[in-house]
Amino acid sequence: MSRIIIFGAGGRAGRRAVAEAVARGHKVTAVVRDPGRHPELAETGADLVAGDVTDPDSVAVLGAGHDAAINAAARLDVSSSEFYVAAAEALLDGLGRALVGRLLVVGIGTLLETEPGVRVLDAPGFPAEAREFSLGHAAELEVLRGADTSVDWLMLAPPPVVLDEAAERTGQYRIGGTSVLADEAGARPFSFADLAVALIGEVERPRHSRDLVAVG
Repeated sequence: MSRIIIFGAGGRAGRRAVAEAVARGHKVTAVVRDPGRHPELAETGADLVAGDVTDPDSVAVLGAGHDAAINAAARLDVSSSEFYVAAAEALLDGLGRALVGRLLVVGIGTLLETEPGVRVLDAPGFPAEAREFSLGHAAELEVLRGADTSVDWLMLAPPPVVLDEAAERTGQYRIGGTSVLADEAGARPFSFADLAVALIGEVERPRHSRDLVAVG
């Protein structure tokens, strides 16, 4: 059993990561900005706490005693670059001080390549608003890649489509590389539930390290 702290636990990816980790017998701390808005998380058996993923001191205090961290947090009321850069810096600082060895970050599929050196977000006609949001994740990735840190981080990027919120967990996924994973014949849309399976799988059996990795 591991102790896992999940930031952004109230979001679509975070809620499912909490459920998956608890179901596998891990001790989970679910971090949200306002616990009063997410009473359902406490009902899972997770410890529900308030915290700020962009505050390194908050991260350090809450992270103490945990083996791994997952960041599934998002903010739409501030610029994407501002939020994701601040979160990456705070996580590396705070988790490093708390001696948390592993960090998994939920990325975005538009950072994946369609051909060598060409990301999804670089395609002609890619929507400007979506590009701006994607560039926030890109800046986050650059912070992670450029950091001199003891934290073994990994960014998982799901397919560059809207993930299925309603689909049941299958427990099946593919992972690896920085290119968009081509759909196999008859493949169903990738779900948040199976993204959670991949996240907790990398906590239990780390296979990738310090890079962006596609999952689908």
